[in-house]
Amino acid sequence: MTIHYKDAEKLQSLVTEEFGEWSDSFTVTQKLISDFAELSGDDMWMHVDEERCAKDSPYGCTIAHGFLLLSCLPKMPGKKSLIGDIEGFSHMMNYGSDRLRFSGAVPVNSKIHSRSRVKAVEVTEKNTRLTMETHVNIVGEDRPALIYELTMVFI
Repeated sequence: MTIHYKDAEKLQSLVTEEFGEWSDSFTVTQKLISDFAELSGDDMWMHVDEERCAKDSPYGCTIAHGFLLLSCLPKMPGKKSLIGDIEGFSHMMNYGSDRLRFSGAVPVNSKIHSRSRVKAVEVTEKNTRLTMETHVNIVGEDRPALIYELTMVFI
């Protein structure tokens, strides 16, 4: 079923409390963490100093940067697009984020995956805004390590 980006009633049918399926998982390696530390300039010891973390960290190892997890969202696409059937727009863009929470540590070598839901839709005269909520979890854990709300605009 395709939905025109200005069809408020049909777009509202996408809004749900239920999350979609989990994405494929991938492992957060020390190389990925170290590369992100170098790129971002965030070289706090809890991310890059394996020896110190073994002694002083409550996790006993390095942990991923929260912003690294956020940056990895494109590596975890859903198995089925939650918005792939929207049509009629000429441009879609990232409008911004209303909520970002780093709610748990991700130790090095953890496997992570994500899942999303459409949280809200707002159709105006100028555009349509669609808000997605995404959770990133360590595989097998119920509590998300990252909660993110992204609003996209369709013009």
